[in-house]
Amino acid sequence: MKRDLSRLLRPRSIAVLGSAWAQNVVAQCEQMGFDGQIWPVHPKRPEIGGRAAFRALSDLPCPPDVSFLGINREATIGVVGALEEMGAGGAVCFSSGWREVGADDLQARLVDAAGEMPILGPNCYGMINYLDGAIVWPDQHGGRRVARGVAVISQSSNIAINITMQARGLPIAYVGCLGNAAQVGMAELAEALVADERVTALGLYAEGIDDPVALACVAQAMRAAGKGVVMVKAGKTAAGASAAASHTAALAGTAAASSAYLRQCGIAEVSTLAELIETLNVYHTHGPLEGARFCSLSCSGGEATLVADLTDRSVLEFPPPSPDQAKRLSELLGPRVPISNPLDYNTYIWGDSARTEAVFATMLEGYDAGIFVIDPPRPDRCDPASFMHSLAATEAAARATGKPAFPVATLPENFDEALAISLIERGIAPLSGLETALTALAAATTQTGPAGWLPWPVRPEGRSRVLFEAAAKHELAKAGITVPRGVSAGSLEGLSEAAGTLSPPFALKALGLAHKTEAGGVRLQVTSLDGQDPMPGAQGYLLEEMVTDGVAELLIGLRRDPVYGATLTVGLGGITAELLADTVTLVLPVDASGIRAALGRLRLAPLLSGYRGRPPADIDAAIDTALKLQSLMATDPAYREIEINPLILRESGGVAVDALIRKDME
Repeated sequence: MKRDLSRLLRPRSIAVLGSAWAQNVVAQCEQMGFDGQIWPVHPKRPEIGGRAAFRALSDLPCPPDVSFLGINREATIGVVGALEEMGAGGAVCFSSGWREVGADDLQARLVDAAGEMPILGPNCYGMINYLDGAIVWPDQHGGRRVARGVAVISQSSNIAINITMQARGLPIAYVGCLGNAAQVGMAELAEALVADERVTALGLYAEGIDDPVALACVAQAMRAAGKGVVMVKAGKTAAGASAAASHTAALAGTAAASSAYLRQCGIAEVSTLAELIETLNVYHTHGPLEGARFCSLSCSGGEATLVADLTDRSVLEFPPPSPDQAKRLSELLGPRVPISNPLDYNTYIWGDSARTEAVFATMLEGYDAGIFVIDPPRPDRCDPASFMHSLAATEAAARATGKPAFPVATLPENFDEALAISLIERGIAPLSGLETALTALAAATTQTGPAGWLPWPVRPEGRSRVLFEAAAKHELAKAGITVPRGVSAGSLEGLSEAAGTLSPPFALKALGLAHKTEAGGVRLQVTSLDGQDPMPGAQGYLLEEMVTDGVAELLIGLRRDPVYGATLTVGLGGITAELLADTVTLVLPVDASGIRAALGRLRLAPLLSGYRGRPPADIDAAIDTALKLQSLMATDPAYREIEINPLILRESGGVAVDALIRKDME
């Protein structure tokens, strides 16, 4: 069901219920200049916040657009029901003590009472609309009225308060809190907020993602409109990995799946609130950045060195200027200034506005964007006037080249808020803190997955069973995946009778063990079964011809995910897979180009392409195997987990020499 959240988010009338918390809502609305109706409702008090109170909801002139419920949880359920019945536009449920403390039945009653009327919370501060001055929020906040700006959604009300207190000049249009998100979730609130054309970008603080398909649709629509989405994803622990049967479960934890999902649907991921704010600053001013080739300019060798060190492992690129650029820059700066990128332009041109603008524009024109390291003196103790020409030159270079130009302060406190606001209003995004700025700029260049990409829906999991190696390989062979020639039997004697068609050397394996190597269930380079002792715990045996011409070993694992539908993990395989932990996880569906790019991101990717004269592995065979496994899982919902470890890649082709499958029980 798609609810209409427009009255809740852009109200013309606000009802407030409660005492002290409700009084705060009235005060915040008045302070922000809300020009709609504010109606306190209280059965006993004659006034709230200096405004005459109505005795009951039924006494209101008309159904309110939104109501703030600063009342206890039991009373909240009845009031929500009454508001829904009278045709109100929505409610903020402030009280705590619901599902977060185990009161699931109480929260379910609240949702039933709300019916089709949207509610935020419970256990939630509510909503701030800085565009229209509607503050359905019971506490202080640090924002200001704006004509346009970013929307911020947080599952945590305290995190939301902290974001409003930022002094980096970021114009915030909306703040929305979810709390327990009993009814309205992140994707639904996001879709409603970004429908307002005054919203320039979307920032999210999430501990969980309630509807990945819907959120991916929002992100795709935002990108199509030239607007960016960025998230801090908290709580990314890999629960339960130690008890998992496969290596994939241990290596592809919640964090890997979350990051893969965000990357594939075009949501930039950052780790801190400062990075979130600065990425939003970039998005607000320029939208998602189109390229990663950057120049850096500073008047200090120390600053240039800091930039060079911090960008050593960044996705941002800092190539040297072209010969023509270098010639023109040298003419402007003189023979004593080495031309490089990052560029220390020294102080020979300090105070010369014309030459500074020429240097900045000449450097910037050869790149996708540029950073200009400038730390203005603090205005309370110093006079920053002599630094203004550098900021003016940055702005002039942006105008002259049409390229994004970012003034960056090495320390976050070195940009005064008033100065930051004035720059942003002129289309220049100052970034505070060098490391944070570079992280934000890298995030803002995040590339999306295929257009229209959406994750698979989640399939509920029931009881499952593990198919160990022989049975798993039989299913892989039916799917067109190459496996070694082999035979299986319940005993070594039976195996010896069936082995006549095979050629040594052999791999002898115990059946019925998840991690055979650790349990002593694998013997390699076997030339004869004569004299072989039984293996502890074996429920049968498998004898296979060994692959002796492999050049690389990969792990390829697919598994259903309880949040993101299903994942594919690729990495360096074999018995050291978990020790190396060199893997990349993708969320299904994927295509050949996505798998190829994932293999290229492995730390040890050079081993696949012919390191130091070794023959290259058949990467196409690995990609083909992964796509066949994806097709197998897509067509049969019973598959819960499929792992090949290792897939031995030859110069031509690949062989799945060990496999494990987990399926739903029939």
